[in-house]
Amino acid sequence: MRISTRLSAPLAILLLILFPAAVRGQINTDQVLRIGQNNLYFEDYVLSIQYFNRAISAKPYLAQPYFFRAVAKLNLDDYLGAEQDATLAIERNPLIVDAWEVRGVARQNLGKTREAIDDYSKALSMLPDNRGLLYNKAMAQQDIRDLDGADSTYNVLLKRFPGFDGGYIGRARLRLERKDTVGAGEDIEKALSINRNSVNGYIMRADIAINQAKDYAAALEDMNRAIRLQPKHAGFFINRAFLRYMTDDFQGAFADYDYALQLEPQNTIALFNRGLLRSEVHDTDKAVQDFSSVLDLNPDDHKALYNRAIILSETGQLDRAIADLDKLIEIYPDFAAAYFVRFDAKRRKGDMRGAEKDYNKSLALADTRVQKTPDKQFEAVDATAPADSIPDEGGAPALLASSGETQEQVKRRFSSLTTIGDNTHPEQVFNSKEIRGRVQDRNQAIELEPIFMVTYYTSPTELKLNGDYLKEADQINATRALRFVLQVTNHEPNTTDEETARIHFESVGYYNSYLAGHTPRAVDYLGRAMDFMTLRDYESAIADLGKAIALTPDFTLAYLVRANAGYLLAKTGTHAAQPEAKGMPVIGRNQYLRGALDDLDTVARLSPFMPLAYYNKGVIQAEEGDNTSALMNFSKAIELKPDFGEAYYNRGYVYLALGNKDAAFKDLSKAGSLGIVASYNLLKRMSAR
Repeated sequence: MRISTRLSAPLAILLLILFPAAVRGQINTDQVLRIGQNNLYFEDYVLSIQYFNRAISAKPYLAQPYFFRAVAKLNLDDYLGAEQDATLAIERNPLIVDAWEVRGVARQNLGKTREAIDDYSKALSMLPDNRGLLYNKAMAQQDIRDLDGADSTYNVLLKRFPGFDGGYIGRARLRLERKDTVGAGEDIEKALSINRNSVNGYIMRADIAINQAKDYAAALEDMNRAIRLQPKHAGFFINRAFLRYMTDDFQGAFADYDYALQLEPQNTIALFNRGLLRSEVHDTDKAVQDFSSVLDLNPDDHKALYNRAIILSETGQLDRAIADLDKLIEIYPDFAAAYFVRFDAKRRKGDMRGAEKDYNKSLALADTRVQKTPDKQFEAVDATAPADSIPDEGGAPALLASSGETQEQVKRRFSSLTTIGDNTHPEQVFNSKEIRGRVQDRNQAIELEPIFMVTYYTSPTELKLNGDYLKEADQINATRALRFVLQVTNHEPNTTDEETARIHFESVGYYNSYLAGHTPRAVDYLGRAMDFMTLRDYESAIADLGKAIALTPDFTLAYLVRANAGYLLAKTGTHAAQPEAKGMPVIGRNQYLRGALDDLDTVARLSPFMPLAYYNKGVIQAEEGDNTSALMNFSKAIELKPDFGEAYYNRGYVYLALGNKDAAFKDLSKAGSLGIVASYNLLKRMSAR
């Protein structure tokens, strides 16, 4: 279950309180904290973290910056980071009540429910009438099956806050768990009398109507109300599709499944249920597609495997059906129905001996146990959970770091994420919305942070106003030997506009004339190579950099830029031998990549404390599937530059590709706090299924 991250009213007020002035450091810590709080208030969580980082760097003994950073991380669904920061705040000042609450919420979302209860109890000992603390504690007690304790906490909550509709909804869930339908119904009606817009009230009342009275029409009416109030929740459409099916509205059911999949293309429940519905209306090809999509996301889904096998058998695709049934029987050797379907497929295929064996096995199992396999087994999301705790991905509970997923399951789910692009609708609220608000809710393509380039152009952002520092580039700039200033970035802007091209073609002409009439210097070849890089003429750049290196064999920057050029040439897939750009042969591509890696090795030898050399090498290795080597190089880059956010992000990415989610989450949390916005989206999408 996902726990609400809404914090109590006193905490919201605390965020606006200005702390007394402290002894000033090299930076005005109080002012930095105030700016960070302002950004927190306006939900600019990523930007606020950068200010809190500055305050922590200046005065690491203060509790407030850690506390506020924990709040920001909590709102970004970085529960691990929020727990760690709240702990650091508590260690520095255990009297900050809200720090205990923040850590409790974070721990509850991480599955550390007993520890969360301890935190809530500690906070309640200092602030006994806090509504949010009582509510979260009651939910946590229910999660660990302490139903008496939860009931007692709900009673205290509702005695002190009789107008809190959420408290009645929570107690209704508890009463449903205790099979007290009447009491649950009374609590739901009370909640709805207080708040007619209680989404949870409607979905729970619909659940009671389904399970107690089979009153699908009444349940459908309540689900319609819930959807009007919360129209972007895929789980609601999945449940309404079931209700429409039960009221013979097949077209409406299809429409709801389709829309749920628009909202969440990886929702396996919607895919599975739509597959069942398609099979019922004999749209067999599309039904098989849906079951296959489920199995692509989760190869261990035996229900999808069984239903696909039935359709394949019915449509005469006997070999494929038997292959599915073989897998199913290997997992469930006592599943009589699977043997019977395989018997029929083998009989029709002419394998009479195998068919007879399966038939006898099916009969023997059927005699010893009842095999109940209904034609339709639609799945639904948990309609009794609070709306803000219903999962985003397919109705299963939130997947937490302690969930026990195998490495293979983590790798499979991560690899499926990399194929999903942005499915959200544009929001024109802020000019820089990519770092505003709940950035983790904005789906984006999951990919590595790119290599760092030496370039003439960068794209400043609110989180990084200038390019990255590189000693070797700074030394060249100090000589003023080049016609433009060198900069370093891993997000080079598009510089192919006509005016930029004209400037650099003229610069190439200048170098041509200069080199023809003067003794060549290595820096001149570097300058012309940089113009070629800007103009995307990577082969000419490589040629000039080779000449620069021949003149100055220890020219570190020339090796680095040549590595960039070789990498980009391999990535673009064309060179002079293929003027029609039909793609580079594998041999040519590998040759350029190998050359880039060799150049980076030379850079590391000449400048052993340059983190970019190891980082860039790690990116190339990760893209080529050499994850072990990539991890080593990202770790070395972090060792040299402990605040290297891009390296933390990429190492977390590689850990996910290897199935090590615990290590990945630590790195992604760190990367997010260092300003790598994509970390929060990846954390959220790997934290829910």
